[in-house]
Amino acid sequence: MIEVRDIGKTFGTVQAVESVSFSAADGRITGLLGPNGAGKSTTLRILATVLRPDRGEARIGGHDVRSDALAVRREIGVLPHGAGLYPHLTARENIRYYAELHGMRGAELERRVDAMIGRLGLDDIASRRTKGFSQGQRTRVALARALVHDPSHVLLDEPTNGLDVMATRALRELVRGLREEGRCVLLSSHVMQEVAALCDRIIIVAGGRITAEGTPDELRDHYREHDLEEVFVRAIAERGGDA
Repeated sequence: MIEVRDIGKTFGTVQAVESVSFSAADGRITGLLGPNGAGKSTTLRILATVLRPDRGEARIGGHDVRSDALAVRREIGVLPHGAGLYPHLTARENIRYYAELHGMRGAELERRVDAMIGRLGLDDIASRRTKGFSQGQRTRVALARALVHDPSHVLLDEPTNGLDVMATRALRELVRGLREEGRCVLLSSHVMQEVAALCDRIIIVAGGRITAEGTPDELRDHYREHDLEEVFVRAIAERGGDA
C-alpha cells in the first residue's frame, strides 16, 4: 500500500507540490491525473526516493520514503517518463544490471532475467543493443528492468507515451496482470481512454493539490458527466487550473 500525507515540494520559488494526500491500495490500479505542471511527476519522484519532500510523509509498504529509502527501493519498480536505458548495453544486459543492483546473483539472477524477457516478449531483441530501439521496444525493456526484482509496488509515469496501438494494448494487458497478482500500481497518464480502461481509482491533481478523487463511476456521478475527459476538465476548472 502507498500512503501519502500532506507532502509538499518547492524548487526555488516554484511550488511544485503544495499539499498532496492519498492512498493507493494493493491489488488496485490507481491513476494520478493532472495537467502539465500539476505536480504528478514530482509526486512520483518523491515516492521513488529520487526527491525528498520538504514536508509531509509518504510510506510504501510501511516504509518511510525519507528515513527508510533503501527499503522503499526494494519494494518498488519504477518506469520513469522516458525509458532511460543504457544504449550500448543489450536488452538482456540492461535487465541483468538492474537485477544485480537488487542483489541477485547466479541461477536466481538468470532465472529472473529470462522470465522478464519471456513475459515482455523480448526474445527476438534480447541480444541487441538498445540504441536504435523503437519507443515500444524501449518501454518493454524498461518495464522488464523495473519488474525483475519482483516488486510489490509499481510506479508508472505515462507508460504508453509514444506507443502505437498494438504496443499500447499489450502494455495494458501487462498492467492488468500486475493488478491480478496483487501488486499496488500507481499510474500517471494524460490519456483518458487509458485511465478508463485501467484504473480502479482516480486522483486528479491541479496546482499541486488534489482537486478530486474516487472511482471512475463515483467521479462520473459527482460531476454528472459520462465522459471522463469532461470530468477531468471540470475538476481542473474547480481548482482554477489549465487542462
